[in-house]
Amino acid sequence: MTTSTTSSDRPVPSRPAPFSTPFDAPARLWLRAAFLFAGAAQLITISALASADPEPNTWAMLLLAVAPGFVVAAAAFTRAPVNALAAVVAAAVLVVGLVGAADHTGWFFAPALAALAVGAVKLWRARA
Repeated sequence: MTTSTTSSDRPVPSRPAPFSTPFDAPARLWLRAAFLFAGAAQLITISALASADPEPNTWAMLLLAVAPGFVVAAAAFTRAPVNALAAVVAAAVLVVGLVGAADHTGWFFAPALAALAVGAVKLWRARA
């Protein structure tokens, strides 16, 4: 006598969720908006540095040309323990770059900073 086991007889192992907050949660939506704004402003900054009439290569301009897209992407697309820290680091990068390059292209990052702040607050409230 043989017994056949079907797939319904076996217990299905439970997998942990890839993100502790759903990917369409309000905090994630605001963080993704901040990522889009930061990416657009980063492209504007790179274009300003490489244009025919280039902006001066200050530390703030180089910071805004390199860092915002990566740190805001870390805040928007990583797991829950990491994205809160990445949101704080991204806000610090945006504030320092905006203050340092306020007379050039720094103000293009203001919408990204606003969306990041709202997303970070919603993220902290969801964790509590």
